[in-house]
Amino acid sequence: MPSESPDDRNPPADAPLADPVESARNALAAIDRDARTRILATLARRFSDLDLAEDMIQEAFAQALHTWPQTGVPNSPEAWLITTAKRKALDVVRREGVLAQKLARLRIEEEREPTPHAYADPATRVGEQPAESVPDDRLALFFACAHPALKTEDRIALTLRFVAGLSTNEVAHGLLVPVPTMQQRIVRAKKRLRTLGVPLDVPHHRDLPERLVAVQRVIYLLYTEGFARSTGREHIRDDLTAEAIRLARVLRSLTPHVAETTGLLGLLLLTQARRPARTDGAGKPVSLAEQDRAMWDRELIAEGLALAEEAARAGEGGPYAIQAAIAAVHGEATTFADTDWAQIVVLYRMLEQVEPGPIVKLGRAVAIGRAFGPAKGLRQLDDLQTDPVLQGLRQFHTARAITLEELGDREAAVAAYCQALELPGNDAEDEFLIAMLADIND
Repeated sequence: MPSESPDDRNPPADAPLADPVESARNALAAIDRDARTRILATLARRFSDLDLAEDMIQEAFAQALHTWPQTGVPNSPEAWLITTAKRKALDVVRREGVLAQKLARLRIEEEREPTPHAYADPATRVGEQPAESVPDDRLALFFACAHPALKTEDRIALTLRFVAGLSTNEVAHGLLVPVPTMQQRIVRAKKRLRTLGVPLDVPHHRDLPERLVAVQRVIYLLYTEGFARSTGREHIRDDLTAEAIRLARVLRSLTPHVAETTGLLGLLLLTQARRPARTDGAGKPVSLAEQDRAMWDRELIAEGLALAEEAARAGEGGPYAIQAAIAAVHGEATTFADTDWAQIVVLYRMLEQVEPGPIVKLGRAVAIGRAFGPAKGLRQLDDLQTDPVLQGLRQFHTARAITLEELGDREAAVAAYCQALELPGNDAEDEFLIAMLADIND
């Protein structure tokens, strides 16, 4: 590394001195979501206590605000925060009644702690790794949180909240439950882990299959939140969709012969291929029917189609493989009118047999309307109006509004658009719905 010149070390005499407090705040603000997750992963795996890990991260940040203005920002802020948080966590452990037991376990884990290069190659198969390793810190913690001591829905909620970094509201939206229910679920999961003394360790590769379904679901829901945000100004969070795809690629490298993992990656890539056309210049959503397909990413479509076909050949017919097949039908259509909606209806029927949730029923109703006419589609949608989950979803009322508008029932369409606007969603969707209302009233 080249040595520093005097000009590099010392600012000119007339240069304003940086405010040390502001410098510390800026350095902490630069600690992004990925870094926070790495810190959380380190503490959670070391102490097997998410509450403790979270609290000590906050303590370390507070300590940094006090210390860094006096000592300067360290060369590696992340390493400083990890070291400080570990020390503070040990201070807490020493005050607990289980001191001897917990410290003994920590000493053993310290002796066998993996070297930094253990996670270096994300393409390495788990069978070629040491038993305890998964070649990605975040994915490793996904598997650690997917402990069989927890119910599947609790594993997913816990991982999305603390490892994926979603808010409680976002997790509740993704899992289609009320926010208070989600808060209780997260508290219950953390309490169970703490009560049972469950270590948040990376499982042996032979134990990955029993945790795989929950990890797949977390990646899928992480992408879903990024694809269409449940709140906020923008419609899309590209950082979340990119991270979900990255994790799906690593997961497939670990389980290359699992059809559902292949299908999941194919689904995400085929969906992501439409990203350039999904919003206009102002960030407002563009419906599938109005998208400029020349803007779709053909390389991602080709890769996604190959993965969807591979998953379909396996013949297992899981939810991600079927959804990948649906996305493949869209990806192969050169225009909206060329879409094979009848085939999509068949695929949704298959999907409903393995995952009979309200979102799947909504998708099937929309596909029926496209394949067999809006009148039949409206009947299908109206049959779903008693579903309390769909009644609380903006997508359902938007689908009804569009169908009613196609049938010429402008008054009912306006009412449905207004109902959609009353429900949670991002600001860009609000603008889209308001524009649709304005078009009807013109």
